[in-house]
Amino acid sequence: MIKFTYIYGPVSSWRLGASLGIDLLSGKEKVCSFNCVYCQLGKNGMACINRRNYVRAENVIEELNKLSDIHIDYYTFSGKGEPTLAKNIGKVAAWIKKNKKGKTALLTNSSTILYKRLWKELKDMDLIAFKLDAYSEEVFKRINKPVMGIKIKDIRKSLLKFRKTFKGKFAVQIMVLKENLDEIKEIRNFCEILKPDEIQLNTPLRPSGVQPVDKKTMTKVKKIFKGLPVISAYDIKKKKIKPINIKDTMKRRGKKL
Repeated sequence: MIKFTYIYGPVSSWRLGASLGIDLLSGKEKVCSFNCVYCQLGKNGMACINRRNYVRAENVIEELNKLSDIHIDYYTFSGKGEPTLAKNIGKVAAWIKKNKKGKTALLTNSSTILYKRLWKELKDMDLIAFKLDAYSEEVFKRINKPVMGIKIKDIRKSLLKFRKTFKGKFAVQIMVLKENLDEIKEIRNFCEILKPDEIQLNTPLRPSGVQPVDKKTMTKVKKIFKGLPVISAYDIKKKKIKPINIKDTMKRRGKKL
């Protein structure tokens, strides 16, 4: 069996179908600009906002070349932290675009969208899902626990600007928790201005430090987004997909696949 270090899955994603994870931060601990209360990777790790190369792009591409001919809907940049902290994300994405059949996706906490120089690296992504769990600074700090200097109002401004330039599928991902239920209407109103192609309502269904909201609560939240393109984690039945390495996939996603 081939040992993979930087790619994992594919997993059956309720948002992306057959999703192969790409981890450009691969290491023993997470690397992130947030320390979200629901993070499946735990509380410990490297907290930073500075971008650098954590692994060589050539090593990731070598593994992608070794991958057997299996069906992949999306090559998804995710992994052990915030994927856009890796400065070579654009290089790997461009290679996939040129050499693979599947599409590219990015799951991001939105913090680095403040850096306009990153926009060029992301322009050819087929789909980007931006996290937006809060509207106020108070709830943002309570849920997402950002590194010092990151403000939710600055993220909102940058999302509005980037939305005008991005040609791929633009999604907003919201982790619905009891802690942000009072801000859902404000988030909804901002989404109406932002005009994403899709709004993804999630809740911590994999092991984490907080409890998920139930289906009844999620249905109420979904109704608030009436008139907008919204889906929820409770709506879609996932297909069974066999990962190339179950143990390694579980390490990055928690105990449930």
